[in-house]
Amino acid sequence: MLWSAFAFGFLGSFHCVGMCGPIAMAVSANRSRLIQKLLYNLGRTTTYAFLGTVIGTLGFSLALAGIQQWLSIFLGGLMILMALYYKRSERIIAGTGWFGGVAKLKTNLGSYIRKGGSKAFFFSGMLNGLLPCGMVYLALVASMGTQNPMTGALYMALFGLGTVPALLLMMLSPKLLTQTARLKLNRGLPYLAMFIGVLFILRGLSLGIHPISPSLGVNAASQFVEMTLCK
Repeated sequence: MLWSAFAFGFLGSFHCVGMCGPIAMAVSANRSRLIQKLLYNLGRTTTYAFLGTVIGTLGFSLALAGIQQWLSIFLGGLMILMALYYKRSERIIAGTGWFGGVAKLKTNLGSYIRKGGSKAFFFSGMLNGLLPCGMVYLALVASMGTQNPMTGALYMALFGLGTVPALLLMMLSPKLLTQTARLKLNRGLPYLAMFIGVLFILRGLSLGIHPISPSLGVNAASQFVEMTLCK
């Protein structure tokens, strides 16, 4: 599934341009150097990788409980559902507001950007990675399906790197990427999410068709834990 991470990020980056564009433009308006723009995007990717580690650990724990097949089917269905109702999911996520925490987060983000300097750009990127975003949550669902902390972190890191080209392009030259072009490219994201969701469901069904639906009949705990008993 790692192959899908960068593609997820690249297609989703055109959504980022609309949602996080004002923040990115604020970074550009600060007359920052290229290295500082890269540090801003590195900060976002660092946060995504950390979240991938946490979610991957959760997936690993559920796999140890012996429900990896049901987990894969559930996550696949969830991704398809979120993709089918992508705009509604986005509104619900944005509407929760984390009980007012998002407003405070945006305030801190603005203060970091105004300070300037390499550290400020990096930490503003890290804070931006915590903002609610349906696209990021779709990627996190996929990273949970890896059922491994390291792989989950790698998945989200690749996802974060996939978002960099479009945002960096907008920072360097906002007029190069028109709104029409962004909308056309952004339409591909739900289809990719549904495709990955179908793959998760097929994997969970354990049809014995390698590599699409390999046999998962062995309890996950036996795959990860080996114990030696001494008499």
